[in-house]
Amino acid sequence: MKLKYNAPVTLSFALMATVIQIISTILGQGSTEYLFSAPGAGSFSPTAPLDYFRLVSHVLGHSGWEHLVGNFTFILLLGPILEEKYQSSSLIFMMVITALVTGILNTLFLSTGLMGASGIVFMMILMASFTNIKSGEIPLTFIVVTILFLGKEFINATQNNDISEFAHIMGGITGALFGFLAPVLNTKVTKS
Repeated sequence: MKLKYNAPVTLSFALMATVIQIISTILGQGSTEYLFSAPGAGSFSPTAPLDYFRLVSHVLGHSGWEHLVGNFTFILLLGPILEEKYQSSSLIFMMVITALVTGILNTLFLSTGLMGASGIVFMMILMASFTNIKSGEIPLTFIVVTILFLGKEFINATQNNDISEFAHIMGGITGALFGFLAPVLNTKVTKS
């Protein structure tokens, strides 16, 4: 029996984030915050190329090992399923769009920086509830997952903590949109 690199986008994403966390552990958190955190409102500089990079790269940086393991437990569980269903190129597109949306909205509306793949996690959680969707149907699992996960995030948003529920909610919304749109887009591509 041999090992298979079965989900290249998911595994490469996990590997890159882990290497960045190892470097952060050795060099200190400042290096990670400098390269892998989306700027907060008022901190974004339109003339700084690094700030544009950070709008997406923030999903690779984490505040510590617990943060990384918490996110990648879900990503390594859900990513291969989604990668098999939607293909690697589609999954990486959805991940980049989710990172960009959460990064831009954080930069526009929140004063603190954003770091971590939680938005990707919530995108994957909501998308996973669509794995058996048929045209014209809304899966009951999607409704239950939306109520449980996003409802919890709206409640947690009222508490003072260091967690960006905003990124979770936006990740969930992008996952729901991708979940609804993917079958429609796939049907149009197949019929062409």
